[in-house]
Amino acid sequence: MSSSESREGAIEALGDGAVTTEAISIVMREAIPRRVAVLGSGSWGTTFAKVLAEGGADVTLWARRPEVAREITESKRNSDYLPGINLPRTLVATPSVEQALAGAEQVYLSVPSQTLRENLTAIRGLVPGGVPVVSLMKGVEKATGLRMSEVIEAELGIERDLIAVASGPNLALEIAKRQPTAAVVSSHSLETATSVAATATNPYFRSFVNTDVIGTEFGGVLKNLIAVAIGIVDGVGYGENTKASIITRGLAEMTRSPSRSGPRPRPWRGSPGWATSSPPASRRCRATTRPAGCSARATPSATWCVR
Repeated sequence: MSSSESREGAIEALGDGAVTTEAISIVMREAIPRRVAVLGSGSWGTTFAKVLAEGGADVTLWARRPEVAREITESKRNSDYLPGINLPRTLVATPSVEQALAGAEQVYLSVPSQTLRENLTAIRGLVPGGVPVVSLMKGVEKATGLRMSEVIEAELGIERDLIAVASGPNLALEIAKRQPTAAVVSSHSLETATSVAATATNPYFRSFVNTDVIGTEFGGVLKNLIAVAIGIVDGVGYGENTKASIITRGLAEMTRSPSRSGPRPRPWRGSPGWATSSPPASRRCRATTRPAGCSARATPSATWCVR
């Protein structure tokens, strides 16, 4: 059997629900290096560009500020967002969104969720036709309540099958330091999800796939509510029992909440970004660790929080 036939057979098996390690491995082995664009040079955008570059992709990162783009390209550093991290030699950055998108075979978006629509309006005519567009963002649009994938579909006018979302229990700095982790890539098209996951996989970062976009996106949103609560608990000095109780009940409520939106239950047991056992690294937890009026106290070394 030829390699192309093996790949087609693996994709067909995945589409039939036979999500086996062997089927995924066949598709990923056949993945070819891709020219990709990452829009957004913050901590997560830069980290994900690093993940892609160290997985073999030819990556161009768009940075709004020319000085950031210059530092990334010339010094292989982004000292504003990833201090002390060396970036791949092959990673380049540009302040020109036209240059970043030219010839891209996949486009990854890592901009603030509430400015996504504005940014998409600016690049609508620049995104190459027929290429997957991947959301690296969590959240919903305040004015409309739309998920990020829905905003992308509305503003770019592309088919749902070309849109993917990536989510996981991921702390940017730890990933940038090559600490092993995993994420899930979801798309209405299994082939799109698998293609993106293959590109976003390297020795320390493994991407899994599913087709439940709603569940994956809401998983990334709702867990932030738990993070805020855990930050408050940590700030007032309660212990691990209280935190564990909140996380346990929070996850129980999360498993019930998607039923109105229609996602299947499986992704909620997967990796859409639920819990991270790491203390102040989670900015949602850190933001509420010491509320006004609380006495300063050391953060426990084993704080359960959610990013």
